[in-house]
Amino acid sequence: MEISDQTKEVGAMKKNDPKIINAWCSYDWANSVYNLTITAAIFPVFYSAATSDAFNGDVVDFFGFKIVNSVLYSYAISFSFLIIVFLSPILSGIADYSGMKTRFMRFFSYLGSLGCIGLFFFTGANIEYGILCAITASVGYAGALVFYNAFLPEIVTQDKMDGVSAKGFALGYIGSVILLVASLVIIIFHENFGLEQGFATRLSFLQVGLWWFGFSHIALHYLQDRPTGNKITSKILTKGFSEIKKVIAALADNPNTQKFLTSFFFYSMGVQTVMLLAPLFGEKEIGMEGEKLIAVVLILQIVAVLGAYSFAKISDHRGNKFAIGTAVFIWMLICVGGYLLQKESQFYGLAAVLGFVMGGIQALSRSTYSKMIPKDSKDTASFFSFYDITEKLAIVIGTFSYGIIEQITGSMRNSMIAMIMFFFAGFIFLMLAKLPKGKRQLLKTTP
Repeated sequence: MEISDQTKEVGAMKKNDPKIINAWCSYDWANSVYNLTITAAIFPVFYSAATSDAFNGDVVDFFGFKIVNSVLYSYAISFSFLIIVFLSPILSGIADYSGMKTRFMRFFSYLGSLGCIGLFFFTGANIEYGILCAITASVGYAGALVFYNAFLPEIVTQDKMDGVSAKGFALGYIGSVILLVASLVIIIFHENFGLEQGFATRLSFLQVGLWWFGFSHIALHYLQDRPTGNKITSKILTKGFSEIKKVIAALADNPNTQKFLTSFFFYSMGVQTVMLLAPLFGEKEIGMEGEKLIAVVLILQIVAVLGAYSFAKISDHRGNKFAIGTAVFIWMLICVGGYLLQKESQFYGLAAVLGFVMGGIQALSRSTYSKMIPKDSKDTASFFSFYDITEKLAIVIGTFSYGIIEQITGSMRNSMIAMIMFFFAGFIFLMLAKLPKGKRQLLKTTP
C-alpha cells in the first residue's frame, strides 16, 4: 500500500488538506460540549433535583402516568437512541444517493443545539417539555455524528486516519472541559453574578446550545458534499434503501469488517456502560459527593486527550489490532479495579486510567472502521450508519445488563466485574479480525 502525504482531489475537497482537516476536527470541539454538560455532568443532576422539587418526590406525572423521574429520563434517552437506530440507515442511504451529507449534518446539528437551548426554559414542573427537549438534543447529537464521521475517509488518506481521529476527539475533550469549567464558575459563584442558582444552572444549557450551533458552522462551511448527479424525486426513499442494500452486500463480502464490527459491539457495551455509570458508581459505592463526582468527570476528559494521541502513536508503530487489543485488556483490568476499590483516592486513580483508555479506544475505533470502508466508496454515510447503530445498540444492552445485575445482586460492584465478559468477547473477535497495519509498519514493508 502506498503511503503519501500529497493531497488528492476527491469531489470538491482535497485529501490531507490541513484546512479541511482542522475544520473537520472543529466539529468535535463544537458538539462534545453536549456529551459532557448535558449527558454526564450538569443536566442529570439538575433534572433530578428540579423534578423532585416540583413533584415533592422522585415520582413525577408524565402525561398522566406516574413514573420515577430517573426511570423516565433513562427511557427518554433510550428512546432517542432507538429513533436514530431506525432513521440512520434510511437517511444515510438517501444522503449517499443524493450526495447531501453536509445538509443532513447541518439539520441534525441545528436540531440538537436547539434542543439544548430549549432546556434553558425547563424548570422541572414542565416535565413533558423538558423530556421532549432532551430527546431532541440527543437525536440531534447522534444523528449528526453519523454524517460527520462519514467524512473522515473522504478527507484523509489511510495513513493519517488514526492521528486525525485522535485530534478530533482531543479537541472535543478540551472544548467540553473549557465550557464545563466556565459553566461551573457561573453556577458556584452565581450570587456574585446576581443570579439565582437554578437560573445559573439553566444558563449552562443555553451556553451548550449556542456553542454547538456557532462552532458547528466551521465544519459545515469547509466540508463539501460529493455531488452524485442523481435527481431528487418522489422515489428517493426507495433509492435510499438501495444504497443500504449495497452496503450490506459489501459487508457480507468482507469477513474482517464483520469481525471488527462484532468486536466493536461487544467492547462498546463495556466501554459506554462504564463511562456513563462511573459517576453513579462513585456516589453509591464510594459515597462521593456531587462536587467530587464532577471533578471525576473533568479528570476523565482531560486525561482522554493524552490517551487519544498516545494510542494513535501505538497504532502507528504496532497496528490497530495491537493498539485496540491493549486498550480492551486495560478496560478488563479497570473492571477488576472497580470491583476491589474502597477509597476515594483509589477511585480518582482508576478514573485517570479509565479516561486514558477511553480517549484511545474511541478515536481508534472510528479510524479503524474508516480504513475498512472500501476505497473510493461514495456510500460512507451508509457505512457509518451501521457503525453508529452498533454502538447505540451496545449502549442499550450494556446499560440494561448493568442494571439487571445490580438489581439481582444488590451491588454495582458485581455489575462492574460482569462487564469483563463483554470486553473478553470483544477481544476474541478482535484477534480473529485482520485489521490495517500501522503507518510505520507499512513503511517497513514498502520497497
